[in-house]
Amino acid sequence: MRGNLATFEPSGVSDTSSSPDAGVVLADQPLAVIDVGSNSGRVVVLRLHGAHIEILADARAPLRLAAELKGGKLRASAIERTVEAMRDFHAVAEGAGAVRIIAAATSAVRESSNADELVDAIARATGIDVEIIDGEDEARYSFLGAVHGLAIEHGTLVDIGGGSLEVTTFRSRKMTASYTLPLGALRLSERFFRDDPPSSSEVRAVRELAADGIREAGVRPLKSSEGLIGTGGTIRNLAKMDRRESNYPIPRVHGFVLHEKQIDLLTDLVASRTLAKRRRLRGLNADRADSIVAGALVLQTVMHELGAEELTVSGQGLREGIAYDRLGIATAPAEDIRRGSVEALVARFTQWQPERAVRRAAIASSVVDGVLPEASAELLEMLRHAATILDVGLSVDYYNREAHAADVAIASDLTGFSHRQLAMVSALIRGTEQQMAWAKGVARLLEPEDADLVQRAAVALSLADEIERRLAPGLPGIVSCVVRHREIVVRAPVAPGWWLQKSEERFRTVFGKRLRVETAEVKQ
Repeated sequence: MRGNLATFEPSGVSDTSSSPDAGVVLADQPLAVIDVGSNSGRVVVLRLHGAHIEILADARAPLRLAAELKGGKLRASAIERTVEAMRDFHAVAEGAGAVRIIAAATSAVRESSNADELVDAIARATGIDVEIIDGEDEARYSFLGAVHGLAIEHGTLVDIGGGSLEVTTFRSRKMTASYTLPLGALRLSERFFRDDPPSSSEVRAVRELAADGIREAGVRPLKSSEGLIGTGGTIRNLAKMDRRESNYPIPRVHGFVLHEKQIDLLTDLVASRTLAKRRRLRGLNADRADSIVAGALVLQTVMHELGAEELTVSGQGLREGIAYDRLGIATAPAEDIRRGSVEALVARFTQWQPERAVRRAAIASSVVDGVLPEASAELLEMLRHAATILDVGLSVDYYNREAHAADVAIASDLTGFSHRQLAMVSALIRGTEQQMAWAKGVARLLEPEDADLVQRAAVALSLADEIERRLAPGLPGIVSCVVRHREIVVRAPVAPGWWLQKSEERFRTVFGKRLRVETAEVKQ
């Protein structure tokens, strides 16, 4: 079926929506989105929390439809395999409580002459209506999903699928143009590669075809203010390979940056190995071993043609974009995305208290305004997020609150943050307790000019935390901070005492001045 995406209610799952519109999905209801791709199929079940989507369940199955498209027609075995996968996806959606299922098919299905046969078989077996979306809609959904959770304002998105390459340009986080090119990883592998490993002439042929396609489509090079974003299985697998080899401190690929040099090395690596050896490469899914060479060559060529020195990987794409579209979530400024993502994260932890987080953030901001007038708006924002997240560690272990909260910050599904920003948040949290080893691994992601400022801000956050925990419920976190020639004076509604010893020592070490806390009048 071709047209607008439809929704399906799983049998046995009650629809709690009071809306008369059967296509409406309420924000607090689990929604399942299925992507019938040219190389693989996936289902993701998610629920909206503010402007942040929480993943409840997912599953993947290798379909390899682009390899089964002979003479423009899908083989019976491909249809049977896809129907079997859809039965499993339906079960996953139902098991996660999804009240709606949306299913979309892309390049290989829309190019097949017997697509209706596949769609009908799926409908008979599962009751799910699969919509065959065109290249323009595929690019739009991929853009909505990929850009939503990244802090990049202007640039180009590339989505390398099994059957096609989608290229989308954007400005101020708004889509400006899109291109659909028949340069999918599995499609090119089937067309060009006969030798194992691919011969130099086969590799050259893929590069030339990709370069010609990009130029003929009129995709322009990046401007100096623009960035390149990549999504899709090929790019995520390359990122996983590079992350594994470099002992990277953040355990996820969303927001990971692949540099041109790394992509060149990875491309040379996979192109020089036999299929059997590629299957054993760390970080590479075994079922992508036969398509990763062509996909890497396409990515390498795209970066060369666009003049990109690096690429930021998005862990989201088509499926999330469909969800955002269906749930009416517009692409918002990255700062709003970050704030909503933090709010969704902390709400999962039972011992987290909003009043304490707000007070701690306010006190920390006041102290930093006094001791670090040179602090950037970015550092101040990351400080607020660190102050907010700090107490989630209480729900894991009271005595190791800081370490657990710092780990949660980099291991959770926070979106809208660059990895450098996540490293700042983690280092700020860990720095409230530790002095010398305050960054523990994430320091490598900070810029040279970040380190000293982050460490100083962490000491200020440590003092703010000590002050906040001595305030009774309902009292505002109003403090003042003045820097004098030999001392830093903080006025706060608390009595100074033995508890200040640690803060005094740390302030003397990092600021070179004596810390003095004066009791301020409490104003309700």
